[in-house]
Amino acid sequence: MDLRRFPISKSLPNPLFYPPITRPMTCVTSTAQHAQEHPQSQPQPQPPPPTPTPTATPTPTPTAFRFLNQPETCSSSCSSDHGLHKLLSSVLSKPYLDYSNCKSIIPHLSARDFDAFFFSIWSNVNPKTGLQFFHIASQSFQFRFTMRSYCLLIGLLAASNLLPAARLLLIRLVDGKVNTLCSNKNESRHIQIANAMSELNVVLEKNLGFKVFDLLIHVYCTQFKNMGFSYAVDVFMLLASRRLFPSLKTCNFLLSSLVKENEFQKSYEVFEVIHKCITPDVYLFTTAISAFCKGGKIEDAIGLFLEMEELGVTPNVVTYNNIIHGLCKSGRLAEAFQFKDKMVEKNVKPSLITYSGLINDLIKLEKPDKANYVLKEMYSMGFVPNEAVYNKLVDEFCRMGNISEALKARDDMLSKGITPNSVVLNSLLVGFRKNNQFEHAEKVFEEILSRKLPINQGICFSVIHWLCMNSRFSSALLFTRKMLTRNFRPTDTLLTLLVSGLCRDGKLSEAIELWFTLWEKGFAANTATSNALIHGIFEAHNMEEAVRQLKAMLERGFVLDKISYNTLIKGCCNEGKVEEGFKLREEMLKQGIRPDSYTYNLLMNGLCKMGKVDDAVKLWDECKENGLVPDVYTYGLMIDGYCKADRISEAEKLFNEMVSKNMELNTVVYNSLIKGYCRTGNMEAAFRLRDDMRDNGIRPTCATYSSLIQGMSSIGCVEDAKSLLDEMKKDGLLPNVVCYTALIGGYCKLGEMGKVKNVLIEMSSYGIKANKITYTVIIDGYCKLGNMEEATKLLEEMKKNGIVPDTVTYNVLTNGFCKDRKINEAFEVCDDMSNVGLALDEVTYTTLVDGCHQHTENTDKE
Repeated sequence: MDLRRFPISKSLPNPLFYPPITRPMTCVTSTAQHAQEHPQSQPQPQPPPPTPTPTATPTPTPTAFRFLNQPETCSSSCSSDHGLHKLLSSVLSKPYLDYSNCKSIIPHLSARDFDAFFFSIWSNVNPKTGLQFFHIASQSFQFRFTMRSYCLLIGLLAASNLLPAARLLLIRLVDGKVNTLCSNKNESRHIQIANAMSELNVVLEKNLGFKVFDLLIHVYCTQFKNMGFSYAVDVFMLLASRRLFPSLKTCNFLLSSLVKENEFQKSYEVFEVIHKCITPDVYLFTTAISAFCKGGKIEDAIGLFLEMEELGVTPNVVTYNNIIHGLCKSGRLAEAFQFKDKMVEKNVKPSLITYSGLINDLIKLEKPDKANYVLKEMYSMGFVPNEAVYNKLVDEFCRMGNISEALKARDDMLSKGITPNSVVLNSLLVGFRKNNQFEHAEKVFEEILSRKLPINQGICFSVIHWLCMNSRFSSALLFTRKMLTRNFRPTDTLLTLLVSGLCRDGKLSEAIELWFTLWEKGFAANTATSNALIHGIFEAHNMEEAVRQLKAMLERGFVLDKISYNTLIKGCCNEGKVEEGFKLREEMLKQGIRPDSYTYNLLMNGLCKMGKVDDAVKLWDECKENGLVPDVYTYGLMIDGYCKADRISEAEKLFNEMVSKNMELNTVVYNSLIKGYCRTGNMEAAFRLRDDMRDNGIRPTCATYSSLIQGMSSIGCVEDAKSLLDEMKKDGLLPNVVCYTALIGGYCKLGEMGKVKNVLIEMSSYGIKANKITYTVIIDGYCKLGNMEEATKLLEEMKKNGIVPDTVTYNVLTNGFCKDRKINEAFEVCDDMSNVGLALDEVTYTTLVDGCHQHTENTDKE
């Protein structure tokens, strides 16, 4: 390998710039025997040849210093030089700096002249005084010293063990913070410094040169490692090309630094140079082996290991650990275990790192059985695995998805009296999540939070997400609150999911509290989460609370968007306050938000529910005028509105329009029109449409059959209605409570209460419970038959089953008693109605008045 990474001249710098140096450059070499005796010392150089005695012709002296107003004679010039030289030597040798003398000396100096004098008096210079002189000259007089002068000063500081000062000055010199007189502008600064430093080895004592080289390499490896170690390697190679080396300790530091930063190629080159010129010690060999192993050159590492043994350098435990790890990394387990056995044979005791590293490698290779074997051997050798070993065991097992082995390691950890730390618990959290064992993950999550340990946010939020998806909103909210106390903000998606779930689960106050907690902590919920909360409040049919909370949210900076407005409009329409919905639409327009088809659908649906079909038609026309195309949902709600208003012909017209436009018909559209036909008794058209529905590949639903059963029952064809239940079952549909209630209504109208009981028995066999409407229909049937005793029993049964009667139920019973001329019992029913918090409505009062009037007439007749 070419050790010269850049061209280096063998000759010294231009003698016109630097004064000639009378001592030749020495070559520093080392023997293997010496390296072994002093593993951390620098090898001894060959003794230099004696310094030649000056001839009669003296070495040329630098240009003379001339004082002002003195003639330029030879004698006066030499006398002046000698006086200035003597004064400068006196100033720099004292323990303190005389500023007045500096003031008289510096103006008469040039950088070259000072360089020559400085090198001639260096042995008498006080390093601290020299440093002060350099500082004053450069800062106060803008004096520019040569690079070599600075390097000599750094060497003097290092020789006096003033290493912090020497290091700082070197750093400033490297990064150009001190202004120097440059000898070669085409040469990189770090090369100039290295060249100058190499010359110091000739002028200065050998050990002093070593200190300077050590300092130089250390600075480049630490302060300037952002350069990618290029400077450090360049300087090392330049010094090596001149047979100059830092201490073995520094060589090892350079090599270790390269390995740590994965600069393997550079580390190979550096070690090759060291290896050729110096016999490495155990530390250099071990570091080089580490480099080869990490770089994937395991054969080179083994070769170097064998060479160590041949040279008599005994490998230590770290050397063996590196080889074993490298072999495991290469999948050569058998050889790794052979080296482990070999180290025992050589009386090198395996360390905790040996076992823990081997266990880690085996787990990575998915060899849990062998890892457990090594773990047992570790116990037998008297080693107790520490947290780091268990951390790796649990983490790697969880990463592999082997949660059972991870739990065994956790239990073993507990048996040794070691409490699982955050690494173990977070790893288990990952493992449980991978295996979809979220119940266990929830428990681990709870332990982490209760012990206030560091936590993996992403995994914890995934656990909260799982809790939400499984409708465990109370637990999800609890964990979310704890995460918020740590100032961890859940994702917007998770918050929206949680708020929606809490609202659906009837935990409206908790959802509201969460929204405001987020705002107070500076984690304001986004628009989607806020819209979810508004939707939940309105779905709870608490208009007053919805308005109050919305006002509070707006005061805290919540800005309504189109979804927000549509949610508000939907809430108003559901509450029958369509006019408020229209006001909100106007506000949308003022805010520059254009209503969409969904907005119009909500308003039209609200109007249809109120029976204002004509107003809905006007809105329909407005929708089309604004360039919005009515969709299937729009047609469906308008058809439903017409049918509820018994305007079947107009509903049919819209249905036919959909067919002509090839719009995709759905069950909602079909069921709306079928229900309309059934309401008007046109069962033939209803069944025809049901058949058309099937022909178009749309399966009838429970809603379809309940309308048909209701329609057949209304015209007295109850048995035909019952046959529809059987037809449903053949189609794979289980009749619901609505279907059975429709059939019960038909039997009640015919007074066939025995068959009603049979239907109730059948319902019970399918696990279908009668609801409020079912009970009301049956009570009405008994009332019409005058069987008030049975009707009253049903009311009590209804309450016993947890079904709260409503105003309609009580009105049916009141009407029954009135018709049966039992006015007192009718009033008792009304009292019961008031006791449960139901207000008497217009129907109730009309029924009572009619009952009292009939009772009076009957009394008068009697």
